[in-house]
Amino acid sequence: MTIQKRACVLGLTVGLAVLSASDAFDDTVTIALGTGSLLTLDRSFETVLVDDSHVIDVSPQTNRTVLVKALNRGTSNIVFVHERSVAIASVRIVVRDARV
Repeated sequence: MTIQKRACVLGLTVGLAVLSASDAFDDTVTIALGTGSLLTLDRSFETVLVDDSHVIDVSPQTNRTVLVKALNRGTSNIVFVHERSVAIASVRIVVRDARV
């Protein structure tokens, strides 16, 4: 692992730990396994951080929207960071079983 990747992973881990500890989540979104959801922010973002890529896949669509795909049951957090490296929003994603 390169030094840059290690620094990024460490920063993500510390940042998400601080957010988790303070319950500083703007929203919680629940989506069914195998589906997706388009999230739109009020402000533009530069970077998207995901704490558990085994639960969700996040694909930026524009500088204000991301497509979240539910991969496995569980919970994951998304943190949006603007160009000055400051977190501007965070969303907790809960993936549940699809109802039959």
